[in-house]
Amino acid sequence: MDIVFIHNLTIETTIGIHDWEKQTRRPIVLDLEMASDIARAAASDRIEDALDYDAVTQRLKREVGENRSELVETLAERCASILREEFGIPWVRLRLNKPGAVGDGVDVGILIERGDRPTGTANH
Repeated sequence: MDIVFIHNLTIETTIGIHDWEKQTRRPIVLDLEMASDIARAAASDRIEDALDYDAVTQRLKREVGENRSELVETLAERCASILREEFGIPWVRLRLNKPGAVGDGVDVGILIERGDRPTGTANH
């Protein structure tokens, strides 16, 4: 199994538990690694045979940008579920970063993996 990745996907959203956070849109940053067998796409050179990272990006931008979450955990789970259910991705590693969450220059977030890790991939 191969890995398709999207790094530094920055999306403005409303996220947080504090009253001021609920009134302000702020960026979150997603890094994604998604299991995908690229052999068919490589042979055909057709987007229809590939995991369309533009479609993934646009779908996550809609979901994150149009909805609110209090916790990064909730948002990460929702994003992972969308990837697995709507795009048929068997395994995803998702890093969600909330820059400046506890002060200037301090990034916090979570890293989750969902699904069965593909064989033959190294831990990053």
